[in-house]
Amino acid sequence: MTTTVSVAPTDKLSAEERKVAFATIVGTTVEWYDFFIYAAAAGLIFKDLFFAPAGNTLGTILAFATVGISFLFRPLGAFLAGYLGDRYGRRIVLVSTLVLMGLATTCIGLLPTYASIGVMAPIMLLVLRILQGLAAGGEWGGAVLMAVEHAPVEKRGRFGSFPQIGVPLGLILSSIMLALMTGVISPGEAFLEWGWRVPFLFSIVLLFVGHWIRRTVEESPVFEEIKERKAASTTPISDLFKNHASLVLLAALLFAGNSACGYMTTGGFIQNYATNPNGPLHIEKTPILICVTLASICWLITTYISGILSDKIGRKKTYIAGWILQLCGVFALFPLVNTGAIPMIALGLCFLASGIGLTYGVQSAYYSELFPASIRFSGISISYALGAIIGGAFAPMIGTWLISVTGTTMSVTLYLAAMTTIGLISTLCLRDRTGIPLGPDHEAEQSVSPIIWKK
Repeated sequence: MTTTVSVAPTDKLSAEERKVAFATIVGTTVEWYDFFIYAAAAGLIFKDLFFAPAGNTLGTILAFATVGISFLFRPLGAFLAGYLGDRYGRRIVLVSTLVLMGLATTCIGLLPTYASIGVMAPIMLLVLRILQGLAAGGEWGGAVLMAVEHAPVEKRGRFGSFPQIGVPLGLILSSIMLALMTGVISPGEAFLEWGWRVPFLFSIVLLFVGHWIRRTVEESPVFEEIKERKAASTTPISDLFKNHASLVLLAALLFAGNSACGYMTTGGFIQNYATNPNGPLHIEKTPILICVTLASICWLITTYISGILSDKIGRKKTYIAGWILQLCGVFALFPLVNTGAIPMIALGLCFLASGIGLTYGVQSAYYSELFPASIRFSGISISYALGAIIGGAFAPMIGTWLISVTGTTMSVTLYLAAMTTIGLISTLCLRDRTGIPLGPDHEAEQSVSPIIWKK
């Protein structure tokens, strides 16, 4: 049975609620700042700094391969964090993943290059990327549950949007740092010599701020109830796949529909397509980066709106509205981008980003209401990590391959439309459980399958 609650978007947050909001926002901002900084550096300079002997083309491929390798380790991080989070608490995982991510990113800024220590440089770089992948696999689930499980039931969607807005915030922050380092503080050769290190080292500042904020937040009240009743599952991963394997798959496909479109813009595909000197547009990098930044702002705003809207009309209706808007954005993107006019490119990216935001802000609350309390951390973390691989990890590569094979961007449009449709179908296959009790006292109610063809 669906229970829809409402909240006025102007409701003020209490001091403790603000603390939870900051703690979850900061963590996901750090995670995605680290991702975007690395992705940009891989494309700009890592082929020269760490893979120079491989040559320009192979060096570039190897540099981008290190970007994707972290995705392959996210499920492992999700398995580990899910087990620990369901057994020992959300807070300890939340703090641990933030520290691991921040330290790994900072260490990348301290790495010697291939010219200094030879083949050990790319090996060390790869190890740090694996650590980042492990941290990222557990970070999202911890942040989401700390936000949603602390929230009053009528604000659950709003609170769930807090960790989600860390993605566009991370992109905006990384864009600002790169613009400062390449254009103001260390232009030209100085950026290649030392300037590239500064954005990575800046992560230590974010780490200290995030760690301080997160340590002051109390443990999730839901887990406190679980611990008090000794209701924690001793085998959360086994229980999850034994009883909820099909739910994990549907939840993963739901996120895949969102992440495929998201990574086409944030993963560098549009930037590379528009600025490629051998491509049809060959536009300067700076205007395209500005367009992406504007789209990130739209993404941030609609993500927050999505959480609030889901508290008013329900998670499923919000998702469906988002999928429709995202699908319209997919079909509008390349006709606008291919005009080569900066205002039209910005409009296309902002249009698509608005749909992405509406299908992203609601995700935290929706995921949290899908799984029973005793296996919730494992369920949402693993579903998210698998969805990121299915939808986002290889989307830029698939887009590049499709254009090379077909010679037209329509093939990419159809691919993104198919992924969006998969997300919509997955949503239609799930019940709306807005407002369902999340505590361990309602484990039996939560265990009723959210899949519409199951009881």
